[in-house]
Amino acid sequence: MWYTKRLMPITLQAKKKQRHDRKRNKQNTVVRRRVALLVKTARIKPTTKSIHDAFQMLDKAAKRRVVHPNKAARTKSRLAKLLLKK
Repeated sequence: MWYTKRLMPITLQAKKKQRHDRKRNKQNTVVRRRVALLVKTARIKPTTKSIHDAFQMLDKAAKRRVVHPNKAARTKSRLAKLLLKK
């Protein structure tokens, strides 16, 4: 089907947007991986420091809209519960 193929940018603006999107995608991927790593660490070993680091990264990611703010809040809530169980 024609709509499943990747279309090549035609205008200069579209080419620039594609370059910008690739750059932004790389930056967002780095942030998402870091968030996932910190959250995983906090779940495995729920210490005050590990949860604090995860909270900081989640807040930064939500502020930049890399992660949806509601997802960040939900994850923070679940991590806080882990700390209270301990």
